[in-house]
Amino acid sequence: MFHPPHPLHYLESLQHWLREDWGTQDWTTASVPARPMLARVVAKADLVLAGLEVGVEVFRLVDPSLQVTRLSQDGKKVGKGTEVLRVEGSSHGILMAERVMLNLLQRLSGTATLTRAFVEAVEGTGARILDTRKTTPGLKLLEKYAVRCGGGFNHRLTLGDGVLIKENHIAAAGSIEAAVRAARHVSPNLVKIEVEAETLDQVRQCLALAEVDGVLLDNMDLATMAQAVALREASGRRVFLEASGNLNLERARNVAETGVDFLSVGALTHSALAADLSLRMN
Repeated sequence: MFHPPHPLHYLESLQHWLREDWGTQDWTTASVPARPMLARVVAKADLVLAGLEVGVEVFRLVDPSLQVTRLSQDGKKVGKGTEVLRVEGSSHGILMAERVMLNLLQRLSGTATLTRAFVEAVEGTGARILDTRKTTPGLKLLEKYAVRCGGGFNHRLTLGDGVLIKENHIAAAGSIEAAVRAARHVSPNLVKIEVEAETLDQVRQCLALAEVDGVLLDNMDLATMAQAVALREASGRRVFLEASGNLNLERARNVAETGVDFLSVGALTHSALAADLSLRMN
């Protein structure tokens, strides 16, 4: 069972999104009878679920009298035609919740489905799939939850969760060593320091600094990544190596087989296609 963020973290956002969708009045729903009905949310393609609990919360906010039954669970792969939620109650409540609920469920399940594909692509290599901070403003916690539903792991949730020194930080500090020393001075002791490296020389510089916990191998080809892994092994350092940059499903396994520890994939949250689910009432 995957536990989504506590509803208090996204309750205000759900209320805002519902108000945004409704506008001044739902004239269409107001024109049809408010009568007891049954609605089914069904997967229209094979997918990995994420966001069921959020969907339930949307129905609750719109009409607390609606009876919502979960017929599956987040993180589960379901086939085309699988019923995942059943809702009983006022037709008005169901209709006014439908679009916001589906938008979230489809988007989050799309992220979970793409993540699962990457996880399966590198299965057996020991490498883990990470997300990035390339998330949709307002949806960060939910999108990162969807990555976990797909079998991936979260990188930083916020800038305060770790130090990641990238090329612009190095330019501002003057050198990798200066950037690392300064970061260690200002950050809490338990916060890890990772440095982006674009060349093997930069990898060597990172491995020579005891304060560095990890190295992000940015846009390196397979041969260079393998050499970076060899440098790490020869150093005797327990520094993690993270591959990043233009990672896709076709390339993922080859990258994992170089011996890197992590593959960070921005596409999980910024380019995943929405999963296909629909709601029908009768």
